[in-house]
Amino acid sequence: MSLRYLTAGETHGPQLTAIIEGLPSNLKLDFEEMNFELARRQKGYGRGRRMQIEKDTAQIVGGVRHGITTGAPVAIVVENNDWKHWQKIMNVEPIEGTDEEKRRVHRPRPGHADLNGGLKYNLKDLRNVLERSSARETAVRVAVGAIAKQLLSQFGIKIAGQVKRIGEIEAPPHDLSLDELREVTENSSVRVADAETEKKMEAYIDQIKKDGDSVGGVVECIVEGVPVGLGSYVQYDRKLDGRIAQAVMSINAFKGVEIGIGFEAGELLGSQVHDEILYDKERGYHRRTNRLGGFEGGVTNGMPIVVRGVMKPIPTLYKPLQSIDIDTKEVFTAQVERSDACAVPAASVVLESVVAWEVAKAFLEKFGGDSIGEIRNNLNNYLSQLEQY
Repeated sequence: MSLRYLTAGETHGPQLTAIIEGLPSNLKLDFEEMNFELARRQKGYGRGRRMQIEKDTAQIVGGVRHGITTGAPVAIVVENNDWKHWQKIMNVEPIEGTDEEKRRVHRPRPGHADLNGGLKYNLKDLRNVLERSSARETAVRVAVGAIAKQLLSQFGIKIAGQVKRIGEIEAPPHDLSLDELREVTENSSVRVADAETEKKMEAYIDQIKKDGDSVGGVVECIVEGVPVGLGSYVQYDRKLDGRIAQAVMSINAFKGVEIGIGFEAGELLGSQVHDEILYDKERGYHRRTNRLGGFEGGVTNGMPIVVRGVMKPIPTLYKPLQSIDIDTKEVFTAQVERSDACAVPAASVVLESVVAWEVAKAFLEKFGGDSIGEIRNNLNNYLSQLEQY
């Protein structure tokens, strides 16, 4: 069975829910680690007041017994603490009341799904769109990604992320190991490895916020320990780099993705792009460099997976842009919903989660079994095959 999940819930509803299908049995889960991942998503310089209201924790309500998966679907709930202020407005039951009482939204915000969603689903209250299209949904996706990370860690696969750029400020390169990178960025307010860059980014975000504006950036995810052979070149929808790209683009406000050196490859010669193949008994086949980010032909080549995504500035501004009232068709400034000046550090955590999920899915497709033990046997047999090649 293929690994998959669905989410449900609204930003001001009672909870967010995810159901994961296809997890093997006998996977021991660390609940503290899962909630740590949720806390990571809420951190970061430039976040808004919502992060002070919500203290996200995940509750597993199905598919796990005594801390171990049973092979049944796993159900996860992340409660919305702000729900108590929205119970009437977001009630499932019919209510009588004015548009003001229902907090009906009729002025779509540029850059959001408000108008497109209203037109598509014929909804005259745009709150029905913004409640679901909100980035709040990524909270439960991080919970799902936390489980994917724990699955991958059983087989020596590790993941870390970092912020590469916020607006006009770019972080310098470094040579930290993955473990060092994780430790350093976890102690950074903007998830960068360089202390001087952190100070510059904080000052930059302060100025952006003072101006009533917002700013985006570039985030990176690195996955180490991935075996050769995840994904496939035989069909377009089985290329793992393509599936990762789709997952990255599904994150709210992401507008671009690249693998390895990405768009830089368009400026270079072939001799400056492709990774030479080497061999020795200890490492087997490997590459001299990793410019292609761990992929050739849509298949992992044993080098670290390197993925970057670009996040646009949050579209909700405190100096709102022009919009059109869908009732009167008159020009108005767009309604302001609570927002962040910069959510790039949080986006780094979400990026890790969606990449972890796609790698875990491809891993189970390759080495699948109903239990962790069966998967481990399949992996070991495959690794023996590689050694003899």
